[in-house]
Formats: sequence, C-alpha cells, structure tokens
Amino acid sequence: MTELRQLLSSVPVPRPHLGEPIALDLLNTRWIDAGGPQDLLTDVAGLRRWLAENDLAVEADAPMLRAVVAAREAILRTVRGESADDLNRVLEHGRIRRTLTPAGPTAEPDVRHAEWFPAWLAADNLLNLLAAAPDRVKQCAHPNCVLWFHDTSKNGTRRWHSMATCGNRAKATRHYAKKTHPDE
Repeated sequence: MTELRQLLSSVPVPRPHLGEPIALDLLNTRWIDAGGPQDLLTDVAGLRRWLAENDLAVEADAPMLRAVVAAREAILRTVRGESADDLNRVLEHGRIRRTLTPAGPTAEPDVRHAEWFPAWLAADNLLNLLAAAPDRVKQCAHPNCVLWFHDTSKNGTRRWHSMATCGNRAKATRHYAKKTHPDE
C-alpha cells in the first residue's frame, strides 16, 4: 500500500479537501469544481485511490465499490438528520471484537464480508465522531460547496471547509457587495 500511496502522491489529487476523518472523507468523494459535480467513486479505480488515501490495504472490486457508495449515502442521510436506518444497516455488517491478549486488551473490527470492511469502518467512525461532539460535524457554509469537515477549532465556530477557498470566496463576495452597494 505504501508504494501505491507514493505513486498517488505524484499524481494530482482530484479532490479539493483531504485529511478529514474517514467518514467525512468518504462524503468528500463528491465535490463541485469548475467542471461541475464530480464523484471519485464512479469506478473501481476511484475506489482504489480512496482506499490508498485512507491507508486501507484491501483489494478493491465492484462489490466493495457498491458497499462503500451505500455507506456514503447512509452517512450523508445521517449527518443531514434524515435517517439513521441505512447507517444501522451498514453497521450490521460488522462489530468490534474485544479480546485479551498477552499484550493486554484489544478491540479489532470484525466484518463478516470483506467487501463491507471499508464501508463499515467509515460508518463506525461516524458513530465515534457523533459520540464525541455531534455539533462538530459540519458542512461547509458556502452555498455552492458540498464538502464536510470535522470542526477542530477551539471554540467550534469554523464555517468553511477551507478559508483559502470557500471562506475567501465568501469574504470577496461581501467585499464586492459593500463596494457596489455601500448603503445596504
């Protein structure tokens, strides 16, 4: 997997926002750029890239792609507050198995079918994020942005997935509006 990660580092990253926890990173496999809506998970090659970006050393195939896309939709509905039913169906594919080893207690994912492993990890990660601080899972406030982020700011008031892009665009829009309509 390290070799694939190195290879990917030499290829331009198509997605505008990386580095979020795996659940939100999965949501961010869809984005909007100058060419319109984009989706990394339209084929197994895109899934391979996402797996490598998240250091998941598993073999990508079509059944795994379907499972990961199903998890992405379930996570999206959950964070939007629509329904947790689909997320619970994803979570039914695995569990945390706790054991005692000579080195001490361990907690390992136990997923029945390999194609559901990345999907289950992302769903489980969302549970951890929601348990820790549900108000810190946010969608970018820019009206034309579909990206999500985990707000790690000290006071929890971050609004943009990136100040350099969406935050700057919002500031520029406000500045332009003040210059063109100073009385408003």
